Amino acid sequence: MPLSIRLLTTALLLAALAGCGLKGGEESSPETATSSPQAMFELDPGAFESNIDGRQTGVWFLGREEGIRVAVTNYGGRIAGLLVPDPSGDYANVVLGFNSLEGFREASEPYFGALIGRYANRIDGGRFTLNGTTYELARNNGSNHLHGGPGGFHTVVWEVTASSDTSLSLRHVSEDGEEGYPGRLTVEVDYRLTSARELRIDYRAETDARTVLNLTSHGFFNLGGAATGTINDHLLAVNADRYAPIHSTLIPTGELAPVEGTPFDFRRPTPIGQRVGADHPQLAHGSGYDHNFVLREAGAAPAFSISGEVPTSGWEEAPMRLAARAEDPSSGRTMTVFTTEPGLQFYGGNFLDGSDTGREGEPYGHRTAFCLEPQHFPDSPNRPEFPSTVLEAGEVYRSATVFRF
Repeated sequence: MPLSIRLLTTALLLAALAGCGLKGGEESSPETATSSPQAMFELDPGAFESNIDGRQTGVWFLGREEGIRVAVTNYGGRIAGLLVPDPSGDYANVVLGFNSLEGFREASEPYFGALIGRYANRIDGGRFTLNGTTYELARNNGSNHLHGGPGGFHTVVWEVTASSDTSLSLRHVSEDGEEGYPGRLTVEVDYRLTSARELRIDYRAETDARTVLNLTSHGFFNLGGAATGTINDHLLAVNADRYAPIHSTLIPTGELAPVEGTPFDFRRPTPIGQRVGADHPQLAHGSGYDHNFVLREAGAAPAFSISGEVPTSGWEEAPMRLAARAEDPSSGRTMTVFTTEPGLQFYGGNFLDGSDTGREGEPYGHRTAFCLEPQHFPDSPNRPEFPSTVLEAGEVYRSATVFRF
């Protein structure tokens, strides 16, 4: 029996028994075929079916009626598509991506939509010391280690442990020594759509030995629609009074500098491109914006107004905080980001150069997308003055991020 038929048969049986959302977008909800997530994405599930290192890949479609729609592939735990309506109800895909698994695997930009780990962002010199032992990591970004290394979580085929029309649960066991990191680490990630047009991502992890951990999601956003042009006219607000300046190597200097009076002051909605060409050494180092912002504490007065309440994290020790809000003036689409993390990496798509042609048939050019990545600070394992990213054996790591549209 062909693989696609076996997968569909299995999915139908699981749905009948448990009411689960179906791989490939087969609907167990009362939505019509024309409004189903799969039909709206126009993605062929077969183009995401493969076997990598003995693990089966696929794509799952999540959706709520009159809400947002998400396509997730377990290759890298990637958001392969995100359909968001404008105020008139017209949908557009607002993340960069491809029509097939091979598109993601062969892209010159390796992180489109991916889960990032074990350590999001950069580690200076590709090394850190823990318990008196120095761990050597891949130097895959100049002299630095970036986003968990070349075999990081963005290349992992995640195990799908549960699915429904509105949620997907993924799991990965990172063995001791994977990409140079200590400890056998078990990571669980849940994608869930809420009734408030929110995509919620929950992370949970445990290790059997002391290690460092910093997880995030690396979506490339254009709220006007992928491949619709520059994001420089998007309005961005970031709930941060300080940011982390960087050396020319893109590693933090250790200072947490005030944004006041700099091109990094986004405490009020400001066009992304308004000051990106300013004569400022930090913009020269990052070829634009590629910096971590220090978010205001949970419960602190926000720097800007938002619609609705701040969502809850579900656990007292790590409450949610407002991170950022982006708006595309032409379409009217907005995205507000909340997180339990202390920092937010804002990347303005400076290194997109047209090398990758997306599902729209257009090249993804310079600054045609932006990234808002909630996380701990870059190079924290080498910076004791930064919030710690150490995870102890037996301790439970928890983190949550909400994207509200």
